[in-house]
Amino acid sequence: MNNEFPAYGERRVPLPPPRQMSHDTLNRTGTPAPSETGGATATATMAPARTTSGTATAGRPAAGGSAHAKPRAHARGRGKGRATTDAKPDAKTGATADAKAKPRDAFFDNAKYLAIVLVAMGHSWEPLRDGSRSAAALYITVYAFHMPAFIIISGYFSRSFDMRKDRLQRLITGVAVPYILFEVAYTLFKKWADDDPGYPISLTDPWYLTWFLLALFVWRLTTPLWKIVRWPVPLALTIAVLASVSPDIGDDMDLQRVLQFLPFFVIGLSLRPEHFKLVRRKKARILAVPVFAAALVFAYWAAPRMNAAWFYHRDAAQELAAPWWSGAVMTLAMFGCSLVLVACFFAWIPGRTMWCTALGAGTLYGYLLHGFLAKGSRFWDWYDNPWMHTPWGAIVLTLIAGTVVTALCTPPVQRAFRWAMEPKMTWAFKKDPVGMARSRN
Repeated sequence: MNNEFPAYGERRVPLPPPRQMSHDTLNRTGTPAPSETGGATATATMAPARTTSGTATAGRPAAGGSAHAKPRAHARGRGKGRATTDAKPDAKTGATADAKAKPRDAFFDNAKYLAIVLVAMGHSWEPLRDGSRSAAALYITVYAFHMPAFIIISGYFSRSFDMRKDRLQRLITGVAVPYILFEVAYTLFKKWADDDPGYPISLTDPWYLTWFLLALFVWRLTTPLWKIVRWPVPLALTIAVLASVSPDIGDDMDLQRVLQFLPFFVIGLSLRPEHFKLVRRKKARILAVPVFAAALVFAYWAAPRMNAAWFYHRDAAQELAAPWWSGAVMTLAMFGCSLVLVACFFAWIPGRTMWCTALGAGTLYGYLLHGFLAKGSRFWDWYDNPWMHTPWGAIVLTLIAGTVVTALCTPPVQRAFRWAMEPKMTWAFKKDPVGMARSRN
């Protein structure tokens, strides 16, 4: 009998030599004597190996065993290469090296950059609204969708968030720490620039732009809960409606904004790449033009009649001197309008790499840093100059706002402020024993 056999198509391995046993050791049925088996009564019949097509199939189970035993684990992947089984997981994230090399999507970087430009422009238009109905209309239109667009993108990129150690660390270093630093920095700036030395530092009452970081921290922590809910968007919308009619929520943690903007984050969690492809079709781009035009016309009509504070989502209806039921109506109506305008905004976002694509990675820098100039312009009475309230003055202000926030998103600014925006802080966290063991291997 041939003493070699093919091991599932990999290589031929020689069989070990047969065990030599004396005739006296074997009993009449071919079974080892009790002294050889430790008194075991089970019989391990030494049947001759069966052959298939003239080849000995050593390792096939003996009589009474399964004839369809599964192949060894290392043999199951034959024909598929060994890159998958041999790839070592990253010591920090536990992901393979191949999984880490995932390129950024130019569409989302372009969308974030254009959205932050609109944020800065909207802040530059705010003091012009009283004297210019056109500025008020632009302000209302932009405020209807620019933060919802940001929040939807944030939710979309939070889909994989869970309570894994490395993701919690990034949540702390990338959201919580910048919130604390900039809340303190904004408060000190207000004390100095607004000549208000008694203004208190409060981590539970976000000032100006820091509310978004606090809200993002809360939203991401609740991500695992939204993943297990059957109808997450209707539930989040119900919570937003209830918040809009609950004035007793108060200002702590800016919970009104956290709850009223929540549906947009949950929508982002529910979206898939094919949904973004749907709104980027040619038909959607064509349809977005009349929709935006209609939104501007409506905003021009509504500017002197509507309280723009509805778009901030920071107050209940009763706090805006409106009947309680109007909170539910306005929340639902503005939710629908914002979704339509966000879809129109995404429809015109280019998906190719452009000069501004790299700036999309620095939008948090532009968002937080431009707030000092936006507030400083009010504290230092820059808008008291009459020329700023002329049409040409509004155009110049718009261009300045876009240019400044673009500069604040550039790589040199990111490198200068990375210690505050994205600190590593490895010293603050316990070492991961599993990750350390993997790194040694």
